Amino acid sequence: MEAMPGRSDSWWISPAIPTIANSVLAVLWLFSAVGGWGDTAFCGEDEQRDQRCGAAFDDAVRVSAPLALLAAVIVVTAWSMPGVRRRPDRLDTLLAVAAVTWVLAEGVLFIGGYLAKS
Repeated sequence: MEAMPGRSDSWWISPAIPTIANSVLAVLWLFSAVGGWGDTAFCGEDEQRDQRCGAAFDDAVRVSAPLALLAAVIVVTAWSMPGVRRRPDRLDTLLAVAAVTWVLAEGVLFIGGYLAKS
């Protein structure tokens, strides 16, 4: 007897958990890249803002944007395709890949911000 049909292992995690994790990572990336959190953290704000650092951080945002877009597409694809959504192992895999991709996008922002600051 399986814990849940379509699952190969004996334990089960609700798909809501990785979906929430992907959502939180997406919001963090948006606030860091577009909302100004990363620019402020690495380059300062108001009169103390380093313009050269800000330009370099914008480059980091441009490099991480394709990763963020890819992660968003993976999540939307996982939930919108019935062939994936109805197969828990595939859904788990795609949501995990999306989460790793979000972490990579955040890593690019962090490393890019650190390099822009120095």
